[in-house]
Amino acid sequence: MITGILVATVVVGAVGLLIGLFLGAAGIRFRVETDPKEEAVLALLPGNNCGGCGYAGCSGLAAAIAKGEAPVNACPVGGESVGKKIASVMGVASVEKKRMVAFVACQGTCEKAGADYEYVGIEDCRMLSYVPNGGAKSCNYGCLGFGSCVAACPFDAIHVIDRVAVVDKEACKACGKCVAACPKGLISLIPYQARYAVACSSRDRGPVTMKACRAGCIGCSLCQKNCVQDAVKVEDFRAVIDQEKCVGCGQCAQKCPRKIIVEH
Repeated sequence: MITGILVATVVVGAVGLLIGLFLGAAGIRFRVETDPKEEAVLALLPGNNCGGCGYAGCSGLAAAIAKGEAPVNACPVGGESVGKKIASVMGVASVEKKRMVAFVACQGTCEKAGADYEYVGIEDCRMLSYVPNGGAKSCNYGCLGFGSCVAACPFDAIHVIDRVAVVDKEACKACGKCVAACPKGLISLIPYQARYAVACSSRDRGPVTMKACRAGCIGCSLCQKNCVQDAVKVEDFRAVIDQEKCVGCGQCAQKCPRKIIVEH
């Protein structure tokens, strides 16, 4: 019996050794050489793997940068400081990239926005596309307030306050996950330095918006008429600010009777 156990032990050990040798040889034979620059770039990236750069995680971005397929400052989380370090590794000049942050174009809180009915069900914004009018709020363009964007944010930079999503611009890394998660398309990326933004997404005519929400744009065009920089236009009954032209004078916000142009 002891002899059988010893034989079995030797056989198992021999098989394990052969498999180990085979795997070791295969690893050497089929090893994929890694670009040293790619490894150096990957070491500089923050490792969040948020996908905000458009690649499948930090390793995908590092490979693209090393091949010259992506700019050195493509990481929205690392920002300018990481971009400069990667530029040094790649031996290229670093181009300053404008910092962006997410902005929610809605102020339809419980107090300001009307409701057509009381919704009871799954608290997920994406599910509300299957209910009447896309949600209980009278404004069909308003924030649903169930936090699909909050769940998507890997940086804890967005929270629902009084049934409206609000972004912490200091914590935001502009990864774009909240933008993709919002079924109403209320969230966009705007420059961090932007002074004013339009906090409404309604495209209904003025009388309809006035009935639905006390914080909705009615398309009166007073903002457009009073902007000396030609930075504000009314499109589809909603004010839109061209941030490239805006100088932050605040005239549009002062003239807005609905106070939907807010300081950012």
